Amino acid sequence: MIGIFDSGLGGLTALTKLRKFAPDTDLLYFGDTARVPYGSRSVETITKYADEIISLLTEKGADSILAACGTVSTVALPKLKGKYSVPVSGILEPACAAAAKATKNGKIGVIATSASVNSGAYIREISSLLPNAQVVQTACPLFVPLVEGGFIGRDCEITRLAAQHYLAEIKEAGCDTLLLGCTHYPIIADVIGDMLEGVTLINASEEAARAVAASCNGGESGKVKLFLSDRTQDMEKIMAYLGAEKDYEIEIMPLNRE
Repeated sequence: MIGIFDSGLGGLTALTKLRKFAPDTDLLYFGDTARVPYGSRSVETITKYADEIISLLTEKGADSILAACGTVSTVALPKLKGKYSVPVSGILEPACAAAAKATKNGKIGVIATSASVNSGAYIREISSLLPNAQVVQTACPLFVPLVEGGFIGRDCEITRLAAQHYLAEIKEAGCDTLLLGCTHYPIIADVIGDMLEGVTLINASEEAARAVAASCNGGESGKVKLFLSDRTQDMEKIMAYLGAEKDYEIEIMPLNRE
């Protein structure tokens, strides 16, 4: 059984891909909807939250864990490396590898949370793979609250305005590849793509799910269970958009692991 977690519902973009790539693997998801977003919090707080959730998922029987959260992958996982009895992976490495492979002109844009951008992790990882790459990073602090609030779809003007603002520098730089460095962002990939015609979008959720699926043994029932730390007003809308509400067992589980 694979445990997957995120600050909120964005990690469901990885879960839906993993279910496609490894349909006979049991999946256990935790979305920390009571404390989303993580991107504006301190390194210490992000690391504490990640540790709580990883510990919970291992207690629930997960034999490997995917941190389907860009903020946790870039900020917390380096500090928690080697702490657990099960393997824990994130989205950073597979997403950067895909971006480095996709670019033709060596100009790669990265959009992510403020914490991820400030960590410098995406620049370091891409540069290790493609030393001459020009990486243009932009923090997009409004995107996660917009997605969690249900402001999704091409006809959502407020999300289009935010995207226009955030993507201006990347567009001006002539990037031919854009890494969506937060698992919430694929939910608004249609809006982002409209702003950057001809630019290849790298879905970090998909790349991470593909990497995890490659090591799956399968042979399970393919059951999916979701734990959320709070029932939010727009969760059904987002889950329906992802096709993730039909046959998933959902349980509200507030975290209080002091």
